[in-house]
Amino acid sequence: MYFAALLARTEDGWEASDTELDDVETLSDLTDLAQEASVDEDTVLVYIEQEDAWFGILRVDGEEDPRIYVSDASAAARSSYGEILLTDELLGREPGAEDEIAALEELVDLDGTEDGDPDGPARPAPSTTTTTTTPEADTDPDPDSDSVPAGPIGELGILADFGVSEKDLLTLRTDALTEIADALGAAEVLEAVR
Repeated sequence: MYFAALLARTEDGWEASDTELDDVETLSDLTDLAQEASVDEDTVLVYIEQEDAWFGILRVDGEEDPRIYVSDASAAARSSYGEILLTDELLGREPGAEDEIAALEELVDLDGTEDGDPDGPARPAPSTTTTTTTPEADTDPDPDSDSVPAGPIGELGILADFGVSEKDLLTLRTDALTEIADALGAAEVLEAVR
């Protein structure tokens, strides 16, 4: 179960709205959604939560690049909305690295020849040497699991200027939005849309 809310700062305080993410496919789409809700290019926070698993915050300040925090990257990576927030930059990967790997894998068929060419280079004879594998290799169900770290990722100081310190942010778990809204002074407007 997902919940998403948008908090836009105005000169009169915060305005809250629940938000549908059905048409959001990329970080750019989510950033555009936030910027459309901005009043005089003031701060907009988009909060996304998967119940009891993870939450993420996207902060947009006018035309500046969005800032992101995700409470549990590995849990978010298993979610279509989480994948939107987990950019290559946030994960410390080369942009497009996964696309390049997928493209290379398509070039080589399962028979090991390029483009499935039956006259491709001959395969080397099987080796008679024995290789030893480490126990981790045998027990790791997902070889790519180390590409997305478990635990929090992103900008820990994303809400520091609103009274939510890095330490406070790291301790938030379930119902994090309520605690964030309390710190912002937006609890009443948030409750009206929940």
